[in-house]
Amino acid sequence: MDRTERLLLQTRCSDASAAVSLAQKHGDVIVPLANGEPGSLLDALDAAGDQLSGVRIHQMYALGDHRYLHGDFPGLRYTSYFLSATTRSAFAEGGIDFTPAHFSEMPHILRYVTNEPVVFAAASPPDRHGWFSLGTNADYTAAFIGEAPVFLEVNRYMPRTRGENSVHVSQIAGWIESHQPLIEIAPPTRSAKDRAIGALIAERIPNGATLQIGIGSMPAAVLEQLGGHRDLGVHTELLSDGFIDLFENGVVTGHRKTTRPGKMVATLALGTQRLYEFLDDNAVVEFLPVDWVNNPRIIGQEECMVSVNGTCEVDIFGQANSEMIDGALWSGSGGQADFAHGAMFSPHGKGFLALHSTTTDESISRIKVKLAEGALVTTLKNAVDNVVTEYGVAELHGQPVSVRARRLIDIAHPKFREQLESDARACGYLHD
Repeated sequence: MDRTERLLLQTRCSDASAAVSLAQKHGDVIVPLANGEPGSLLDALDAAGDQLSGVRIHQMYALGDHRYLHGDFPGLRYTSYFLSATTRSAFAEGGIDFTPAHFSEMPHILRYVTNEPVVFAAASPPDRHGWFSLGTNADYTAAFIGEAPVFLEVNRYMPRTRGENSVHVSQIAGWIESHQPLIEIAPPTRSAKDRAIGALIAERIPNGATLQIGIGSMPAAVLEQLGGHRDLGVHTELLSDGFIDLFENGVVTGHRKTTRPGKMVATLALGTQRLYEFLDDNAVVEFLPVDWVNNPRIIGQEECMVSVNGTCEVDIFGQANSEMIDGALWSGSGGQADFAHGAMFSPHGKGFLALHSTTTDESISRIKVKLAEGALVTTLKNAVDNVVTEYGVAELHGQPVSVRARRLIDIAHPKFREQLESDARACGYLHD
């Protein structure tokens, strides 16, 4: 038996009790987002919740539901850095805490707010050299490899991926096996409005551009309309199913990228089983820590970085609220501002924020003179480049308020334009 085999045998645990003890010892537990969640380890924390004291779980985006999300245990508290369908109601009920954060800053923030944390993460089975892969994730977790104790939950359904998200057996405190299929997220349904917005953005993306495409129906509609492009690159926060067809059809090559040429770069992936199978042992995809992937100065090194994200409402100045709906917190800042700034640093970069011109029932304009009362500003007016609705594209970068106002009113729903113009004049934003 060689050293690697001995270490694998020594660190393997029959159950999660060692992980629970580690959590109690360290106090702060860092957990990856989405399918990086180690479900059995978190279940074990739930089961021991009444016996724990001073333990806090830090995670950006939760998929699984647990009792600790509902404030059931005084000694086991949860902090979210981006709300999900699982955690929105928990936050509204006071069961969890929420900390605003740009995705790129997560490693820094976690180092600042934790004290000698431990990492719990899902991983692929080890290879013959003793290396585990964090699979669909690098995110903030990969930044702590070699810096904090790591306890892994090995799942044979987790793809083995490339990049800087590998953990050697010599770097871990323990591991268990728990095999569960990954959660699948189907590509969103695209409406006629989504496709109209997608077409407006796609025609403004040049060949050779490097793409960051966010989550949601409008960004997905952009990907489906890029089939006629050439030599596109990928440097994105989230890798989704929409990129696969572009790669397999030769649209995505990455040949003209500045950083990691030829590689599709991401910090996490979430989609269908087709995506997870595409990722497995695929050398063209690199998962890298989020403080590199989402660093605006790194993003800005690309010759033509194009960022596409959705938003909820935009005011006449260009301020974008992308995380509150009807006065309630819906998500978080994520990486939207990271890529908005990064696209501006790029020599020929372009940033797009997309939204429908109205609410679903067409009763409220999403283009506003002022954001709704109490709304959060996710992306600052200074960082917003182009705003897109089904009625057109408003180019805002470097423009005075009067020009911004006119261009945004022109892409609002026609039935709201007259009132928007009147209100903008009353506020002193329009004078002509």
